[in-house]
Amino acid sequence: MTVALMWEARAAAGRGEELLAWVRGRGLAPEPVRRETFRAPQDRVLVITWWDAPYDAELPELPEPAAPLVTRPVHRWRFESADGE
Repeated sequence: MTVALMWEARAAAGRGEELLAWVRGRGLAPEPVRRETFRAPQDRVLVITWWDAPYDAELPELPEPAAPLVTRPVHRWRFESADGE
């Protein structure tokens, strides 16, 4: 089964590049099958990781950045693949 974890944060004003660099500097162990990083207006950063694991598996996730770097707590979502149903 494929599980996708989504991690999204909004940087404090003017700190979008710093948040992006912070995310890029965070590794996960073990490594996911796939990892992509996106950015959007309002200094938002999104990371999606794909895992070959059951939906409820214990998987490593990116941590919360230091409070001064973000405007709110990180949003997290977990999805399972619906392909092949």
